[in-house]
Amino acid sequence: MNAKSAPDHPAPPRGPVALTVLGLLAVVFFAAFVALGTWQVHRRAWKLDLIERVERNLHAPVADAPGRAQWPQVTAAADEYRRVRLRGTFEYDRQTYVWASTDEGSGYWVVTPLRTADGALVLVNRGFVPPEWCGRQAQCAGGPAGETEVTGLLRMSEHDAPLRRNDPARDSWYARDVPAIAAARGLAGVAPYFVDADAAPAGAAGRATWPQGGLTVVSFPNNHLSYLITWYALALMVAGAAVYVGRSEYRLRRQAREAAAGRPGGGAAS
Repeated sequence: MNAKSAPDHPAPPRGPVALTVLGLLAVVFFAAFVALGTWQVHRRAWKLDLIERVERNLHAPVADAPGRAQWPQVTAAADEYRRVRLRGTFEYDRQTYVWASTDEGSGYWVVTPLRTADGALVLVNRGFVPPEWCGRQAQCAGGPAGETEVTGLLRMSEHDAPLRRNDPARDSWYARDVPAIAAARGLAGVAPYFVDADAAPAGAAGRATWPQGGLTVVSFPNNHLSYLITWYALALMVAGAAVYVGRSEYRLRRQAREAAAGRPGGGAAS
């Protein structure tokens, strides 16, 4: 004799507390995802403007680096990555080695003050050197003597990274922070920017000369479109889930009312 299977009973509707919690979570997540997507919209517009501006500066003719009178007007928005030239004399005894990671490997940027004819100083990143180069001793740095001309890209002063902070007391540098380097080296009248020097001609037999300039990386990843699509898609998923739960709850309550009306004593008297 086969036992009869128990009739299926639909799940009961959720209580008001559970629905309130689910509703609040849906609102919070929906608002957060929409806000993140909108932020990515603005970030994308900013990144596209940055890329266009940098490309324009990179392909502009070489111009004289801003002088003292122009320093207050120098900004990242208008001037960074401009191609500039300047003339002066390097002060090798006060140069700074800043940690660098490049396609050539890990090593240092050699940042040397250049004194111009009017007495101003501009920090010049002469290029990359490997850790063993010259034993990091200023007296064996080498380089052009007397007045020389430098061309390169104007860069704005950098700031400490979260996990790698400059330590002037230990002469340990991770960011090309112009004011901090100037203070540590006792430099006055320093431009608020530095210059990444162009690559020098190759040495004998085509070997690279140190410091090796021209290694500035001008690349700005632009993944904001995929990010904003992701955040907005998540917002739509939350909205879809909320609609699904709402319709499910409505159906369960309607079934519960119909079941109650069909039970003996549940309907109106004839």
